[in-house]
Amino acid sequence: MTTLVSTTDTVTRDALAVLQPGFTGTTAPDWLLRRVGEGLASVGLFGRNIDSPEQLAALTARLRSERDDVLVAIDEEGGDVTRLEVRHGSSFPGNFALGSVDDVHLTRAVAQELGRRLAECGVNLNWAPSADVNSNPGNPVIGVRSFGADTRLVARHTAAYVEGLQAAGVAACTKHFPGHGDTAVDSHHALPRIDVDLDTLHARELLPFRAAIAAGSKSVMSAHILLPALDPDRPATLSPQILTGLLRQELGYDGLIVTDGMEMDAISKTYGIERGSVLAIAAGADAICVGGGLADEETVLRLRDALVAAVRSGELPEERLADAAARVRALASWTRGARGDVPEPGAEVQEGTAPGTGVSSDIGLVAARRAVRVTGSGDLLTEPGYVAEFGPVANIAVGAETPWGIAAELGRVLPGTGADTYTGANTDPAAEILAAAGERRVVAVVRDVHRHAWMADALDALLAARPDTIVVEMGLPESEPRGALHVATHGASRVCGLAAVEAVTGTKG
Repeated sequence: MTTLVSTTDTVTRDALAVLQPGFTGTTAPDWLLRRVGEGLASVGLFGRNIDSPEQLAALTARLRSERDDVLVAIDEEGGDVTRLEVRHGSSFPGNFALGSVDDVHLTRAVAQELGRRLAECGVNLNWAPSADVNSNPGNPVIGVRSFGADTRLVARHTAAYVEGLQAAGVAACTKHFPGHGDTAVDSHHALPRIDVDLDTLHARELLPFRAAIAAGSKSVMSAHILLPALDPDRPATLSPQILTGLLRQELGYDGLIVTDGMEMDAISKTYGIERGSVLAIAAGADAICVGGGLADEETVLRLRDALVAAVRSGELPEERLADAAARVRALASWTRGARGDVPEPGAEVQEGTAPGTGVSSDIGLVAARRAVRVTGSGDLLTEPGYVAEFGPVANIAVGAETPWGIAAELGRVLPGTGADTYTGANTDPAAEILAAAGERRVVAVVRDVHRHAWMADALDALLAARPDTIVVEMGLPESEPRGALHVATHGASRVCGLAAVEAVTGTKG
């Protein structure tokens, strides 16, 4: 790679400052530390970078030895999308579970405890919460990551989440502006299009973002989606009409605008990451998120040099790049100051938590328990059973490496319980389940059964043969409850699984 200019000049430092790259490994590589010293102001962390809280704290401390105010960002939504607990599952329910409880005090307390844990590890920017209104139940990428389908509910919980997270000294990044809820396409794979009029957009998609802005969200993340009513040509991430015209001027937002991952196919397969990054900064974005899939020095240099070249050619005004870099540095300055303002854990008791817990380490399980809904009049499971987990393909945001379900915990409560996972590749899942279960009672664990015909068919056949089957839905409970008992957890995080086992067995661990 040929460097266009000296790494000490202002334009190059500004180009580095607006990047939020990732890396591989659980220690900071030399190239990353060198670029931080040269002006890189942010680093993004993913599940591959995290082994334990202690290791993460050491990693962030090493980064800050190069630059005290470096922004360390992470995609930690809690619930199904976790990086902090990628190998075991989250200690917090996700947005949909919190929305189903609809207690803003609880949501604020959960976000504050999550933020406290991030801050303890040295993370100071969280690419959360999702403010998307899940108006399309067939959405393949949002689903339980949304607080729900009701716009006003989503708005009030988005605001509460922002307040809780930032009370812990961690900057919120409300996403995916101007709203990814009404899509049937995953922007990791293609460019989604939302064909709604401006009145619908303002009444539905934008209301939660207005609430987040009013709550003081320090950053907002753009979506790689096409909204012809606002811009018929460019996706939101690259659109001056959307980022500058709508978000900055009309909504009055003055914080940091971060792009969603630029290597996602919606951008990389249509514009390329270099061209896309230049267009994003020119459109009004301040920080380029990249690193989920491209996590090397070469990517950083390519994007840095593309931005510098665009300034030198006059395509990207130098003042726009300088403004973007200044916003990044302003947020970094806020996070440094916020470190000393964080209250001690449990110092403030929030309403809506279990008696005596306040904002404490078990608030996630408290919330998960409150989110469980049980229908049906069947008996509880009191003897070892057989868990059949129906496994859909995980979307990229959730990731396939994070475990979900109830098998491990149910086996602990009822030793001798068996379990297997079934997918659409199984020829006759119901017959296979019945053969494996034998005389044991079946617990069928599903996830978004309404979106998967093979899953619905297998569940129908299973219930026809074994009406005493217990059904645990860990996604959106859009389908009619079925089974002797039907347990809706409103999410598939580890604590949602614990709460489901308690509901199925009548125990409380």
